[in-house]
Amino acid sequence: MEDLGQKLVTWIRERVSGADCEGVVFGLSGGLDSSVVAVLCQRAFPDKALAVLMPCHSDKADLDDAQLVAQKYVIPTITVNLDEVFDSILKALPDGEYNPDTRRLAEGNLKPRLRMSTLYYFANRLRYLVVGTGNRSEIAVGYSTKYGDSGADILPLGNLLKSQVRQLASHLGIPDRIIEKVPSAGLWEGQTDEGEMGLSYEELDRYLASGEAREEVRRKVEGLARATAHKRATPPIPPF
Repeated sequence: MEDLGQKLVTWIRERVSGADCEGVVFGLSGGLDSSVVAVLCQRAFPDKALAVLMPCHSDKADLDDAQLVAQKYVIPTITVNLDEVFDSILKALPDGEYNPDTRRLAEGNLKPRLRMSTLYYFANRLRYLVVGTGNRSEIAVGYSTKYGDSGADILPLGNLLKSQVRQLASHLGIPDRIIEKVPSAGLWEGQTDEGEMGLSYEELDRYLASGEAREEVRRKVEGLARATAHKRATPPIPPF
């Protein structure tokens, strides 16, 4: 894990240098992936790594965990409260006669898209790259918000399964309460990653690592991969 961590730190430095930028900015949510990204970025750029805390009707415990990581690893932070912005957008949007079943996801996805816009504001002002937190498990099944949390310049965890991210987090000294908490994108109250995907990270990681899984899991993963292929590709352009 030490070798992996150092390789990722070096890779981050190389990508920033190659883009002729000066540092890195990232969202720190208090979750496992963003905490690992935060520590790697701080090691890569001790004086030019900025963590942005962006509560948006969020659980206060997540904000507390984000601050805990920032304090432990001496990472500069800026807090941008997006509650009022989110509420204003919902107020401006027409209700319309839409399918009510689509409302929760549509509104929930506004949160990561507001966060992406906020991160790129700081990236533009500081000449920094935006560092995303997506891991291999999530990317494989498209568990992300398009142009939201998937909107980033680099994804240092993109080749690591969720289980590997946990191992790296333990090696880096991330507090146990963050490593062990139920993964959630915080899109709405009670929302969890595994609940929304319909399978556990353990099942998903096992299939991605070995190709072995119960038939039900195999069908689920392959179905999600097909349905979300557009998230792993650039927008289609006509061949004429």
